Amino acid sequence: QVHLVESGGGLVQPGGSLRLSCAASRNIFTINAMGWYRQAPGKERELVAQITNGGSTNYADSVRGRFTISRDNSKVYLQMTSLKPEDTAVYYCKATLYGNYYWGQGTQVTVSS
Repeated sequence: QVHLVESGGGLVQPGGSLRLSCAASRNIFTINAMGWYRQAPGKERELVAQITNGGSTNYADSVRGRFTISRDNSKVYLQMTSLKPEDTAVYYCKATLYGNYYWGQGTQVTVSS
């Protein structure tokens, strides 16, 4: 099993930046893939960014060039820049391990002036 805890959300003005963190209960490099997802009110949860244990990354078209996913042994990060109001959502961390999925509790990001 993997226990995940997100942090770093908050209120930010349009054009601003935030860095989200996801702490895992096991070494990140032993997990098949780590991802950041988000869910806005009334919308389905969507993939934002993902990194595999081999280091490959992929991003949603809506965030490519603005968001960066990275990792160290214990955490996965999502650096978010040039934030827009449409980035407002609850952001969740997800771990994929041997075909099983584990989710964090989520952290709220609100982009508003």
